[in-house]
Amino acid sequence: MSKSKKSSLRKYKEKKEDEDEVTPSLSPVDSSSGSDDDEDDEDSVYDSDVPHYEGGGDDDGEDDVDGDDESDDEEFEDQGSSDEDEDLLEQQQHQDDGSEDGMEGLDSDIAKAYESVPRNWSTGKRSITGKKVGNKAENTDKAPQSALWMHTDDLSSDDEDDGGIMNRIGRVPLHWYDEYDHIGYDAHGRKVIKSASLGDGDRVDQALANADNMGKGKFVVHDLLNDKNVELSARQLELIRRIQNGAYAHPEFDGNPDYIDYFSGVDPEISGLNSNRYLPKSKFQPSKWEKLQVDKLLQKLENGDINMEYLTGKVRDMNDVNRRKQDKDKPFLLWTGGEEDELNMKKGPQHIAAPKLPPPGHAESYIPPDEYLPTEEEIKQWEEMDPKDRPHGLLIPKKFPNLRSVGAYEHSVRETFERCLDLYLCPRVMKRRLNIDPESLVPQLPKASDLRPFPTAKCIEYKTPFEGDVAPIIRCVTTCPDGQYVASGASDGFVRLWEVETGRLLRSWNISKLARSADPESKGTGESEATDSESIAQPVVSLEWNPNRSHHCLLAVAGKCAVVIATGTEGNRDTEITEALLTSAKRGGNVSSSKASKAVQWVTLSENEKPVSAFATLSGPICALRTKTMMARVRWHSKGDYFVTVSPKSGAAAVLIHQLSKGNSQQPFSKAKGEAQVACFHPNKPFLFVASQQHVRVYHLVKQAMVKRLVSGCRWISSLDVHPSGDHLIVGSLDRRVVWFDLDLSHTPYKTLKYHERALRDVEFHPRYPLMASASDDGSVHIFHSMVYADLMRNPLIVPVKILRGHSVRNKHGVLNISFHPTQPWIFSAGADGRIFLYQDI
Repeated sequence: MSKSKKSSLRKYKEKKEDEDEVTPSLSPVDSSSGSDDDEDDEDSVYDSDVPHYEGGGDDDGEDDVDGDDESDDEEFEDQGSSDEDEDLLEQQQHQDDGSEDGMEGLDSDIAKAYESVPRNWSTGKRSITGKKVGNKAENTDKAPQSALWMHTDDLSSDDEDDGGIMNRIGRVPLHWYDEYDHIGYDAHGRKVIKSASLGDGDRVDQALANADNMGKGKFVVHDLLNDKNVELSARQLELIRRIQNGAYAHPEFDGNPDYIDYFSGVDPEISGLNSNRYLPKSKFQPSKWEKLQVDKLLQKLENGDINMEYLTGKVRDMNDVNRRKQDKDKPFLLWTGGEEDELNMKKGPQHIAAPKLPPPGHAESYIPPDEYLPTEEEIKQWEEMDPKDRPHGLLIPKKFPNLRSVGAYEHSVRETFERCLDLYLCPRVMKRRLNIDPESLVPQLPKASDLRPFPTAKCIEYKTPFEGDVAPIIRCVTTCPDGQYVASGASDGFVRLWEVETGRLLRSWNISKLARSADPESKGTGESEATDSESIAQPVVSLEWNPNRSHHCLLAVAGKCAVVIATGTEGNRDTEITEALLTSAKRGGNVSSSKASKAVQWVTLSENEKPVSAFATLSGPICALRTKTMMARVRWHSKGDYFVTVSPKSGAAAVLIHQLSKGNSQQPFSKAKGEAQVACFHPNKPFLFVASQQHVRVYHLVKQAMVKRLVSGCRWISSLDVHPSGDHLIVGSLDRRVVWFDLDLSHTPYKTLKYHERALRDVEFHPRYPLMASASDDGSVHIFHSMVYADLMRNPLIVPVKILRGHSVRNKHGVLNISFHPTQPWIFSAGADGRIFLYQDI
C-alpha cells in the first residue's frame, strides 16, 4: 500500500477516536428467513440475489477464516485491523437503511475503510449441478468482506448514464475542441460545456487538492472525455488493486477449475430408455453375409486354392505356398496351346480375327421373291461370266415348295476351300479407328465479347467536296499522333485536313499542281500543253503524318514528288520545334552524297497560308523531293526525323532515306534486288524492311548488311507493317493473304490468314491496343485481336473479332487504305467510292 493511503486512513482513525463514537460491528446479511437446514444454504455465496458476507458470524467459522487469512497474507499485504473496519461498515449500513438505494450511501463510507479490511477469498469446488462440494459449515459461515464491494455497483454500462448527459462524441480527438467552449455533445444533442474550475489551476493547486482527497479517503481521477473529476468507488478500487497484483478481477473466479467429466450421450441401461422394447428378429438369426463368406472360403478350400494354414493365419499369401511346392527338376511340356498363344501375344504379331461372312440375303432363301429369280437368258449370261462378276457368285436362286425339298448345296466344298485360301493367303492388318470428336480438333478461341475493345460500328462520315457526278477516289488516309485531326489524299490531287470529332474540313492543298510545278519535265512549252497538264491531275498515292507529337507536318506523294506539308496545328510548346525541323527544308536541303543527289532533288515551295492554330507560324507545303520516276510509298521513322521513299521503277535508287532536320538524302543500295514495293523502319532498332513482290528483306543500317530474308509465299506484296514491339511483322498481298512473321522464330510465316474474297490493299497494327486490321477490294475491313505476350514460350493469339462493312465496290476497288486512331480503339477507312468512315467501339 502507498504511504499516502496509509496516512489518510491513520488520520481518519484518530479523528474517530477523538469523537468517541462507538461503531457497531458489521453483521452478515441473511439472504433468507429460513433455518440453517434449508437446502439454499448449501449454495454458493454468489448464487443468491442478495450477497452474503463473512467476518461476523458464529464462532465455528472463525477457525476457517483465520486459516484463510494466514494463507492470503502471503499473497496480499496486510490492510490493518479488521474489527474497526467491520464496525464502520455495519454503522454505514444502518445509516443507509432508510434510503431508497442503499448502495449509493455505502460507497462514500466504505472507501475510507477499504484498505483496512483483510482479503480472505474462498473458492469452493462445485458439482455438475452447480452446488458447492465440501463442508457444509464452511460454505454457510463467514463470506468475504470484499465481496460486498465487488457487487455494490455491478451495473451495466447502459445504466451509468440514465439521463444521457455524458459526452457521446466517440473516438474523436479531444484537441479538436481546444478552441471551443465545449468538448462535445450528449445524447440529446446539447453541448457538454467545459468546466471552468478544472484545468485553470497550476500544479500546486492540483497537488493540494489531491492531498485533501487523500486525507478524506477519497480517490479522485479526472475524466477527460466529460471534463470532470470522478471519485472511484470501492469496487473499482478493488478491481484495480487485484489487477495490479496479477490476480483475476472477480474474487471467486477459479483459473484452474477441477475437471468435470461431462457425458454428452445417454446410457440406455442407466436411463431406462427403450427398455421395454423387444429385440428385432435379425438379432436371433445368423448373418447372411457371414454365410456367403464362409461358403466362398469352403469352395476355395475344396478347389485347392487355399489350405488350412491360410485359414488359420499361418500363411498370409498362397503364392508363397505354391512356389514351395513347385519342383524345378520336374519335366513339363514346352509346346502347349496356351503357352503358344501367350508367346504369340507377347512376341509375335497381334492376333486378328477372320472377317465374318456376310449374312444371307433374299436370293439365298429357299422361297425367294419373284424378282430375284433369274430368267433363262440371265442364267446363260451368268454362266459366261466369271463367278466373281456374277451378282450372287456360284449360287443361282431357286424356289422350292418347302424346306424338306431343299437338297445339299453343290458348291459348298468349293466355297469353303476358297474361303480357307483367302484366310491363308490374304494378309490382314489391324486398322485402328480414332474416336475423336471433330469439335475437339478446333482450337478453343475466346469469345469476341471478352476481347473488347475494338471498333464495331460506323459512326462518322467525312464527305469530300468535288465537282462533277463522280466523287474522287480516296487513296490514302492518316491520323495525327494526338488523334485530333485526320488527313486524306484523293485522286484529284488534293490533300484535305479534317477535324476528327466534328468532321469539319479545315484545309485543302492541291499537291498535284505543286508536283507539276516542281517537275521541270512536266512543264509544257505552249498553252495547250499547260492546259492538258492541268486537266490531268496526279493522284495522292501515299500520305503519312509525322509520328512525333512535337512535329506537326506530314508527307504526301503525288507523281514523282514527295511534298512536305506543315499542318499548322501545333500548340505553343511545339511551334519552335516544328520551325527548327523545317528550317533546312525551306532552304532547299543539302544533299551531301553525290549518288543520292543524282536520284533526288530538294525543291523549295513558297506557298504559305493562314495556319489552323493561333500559335503556329507555318502552314502549307514547305518543300518537295523530286525523283526521276514515279513514287509509290513513303514511311516515317518512329522518332519523326527520318523517312523513306519508294520508287519501284528507279532500280538501285528505288529506296531512298531522307533526314528532314538536315535536308539530306542517302541511297543505301547500289544494286537492286527485285522491284521494291514498300519499305518501313523498325520501331526501336536500326533495321530497314524492304518488301519486293515475293520477299521481305531485313537490312541493318549501321552494319550495312542484310540480316534476314523472309519468304512470304505471296505472289505480289501490297502492304507491310511492323508490330510496336518490333518482334512481329504482317504482310498483305494481292492474292488475298495476310501473312504473320515472328522475327525471332523463323524466316517462314508463323501464320497465314485467308479471310478476304479479293485483293488486300492495306494492313496495319494498332499502336496501343492489341488490334490488327486488313482492308480489301471486297469493300470490308477485318478486325483481329492480336495479343503478343512478353513470355517467349507463348505464341501470339490471333482471333478475328469483327468485319466492318460500309464501302461500296467501284471499278473492282473497295477499301484502299486504313488508319488506326492513336489513342482510341477506332479506325479510319478510305474507299474507292470517295467516302471516309470512322468506326468506333460502341
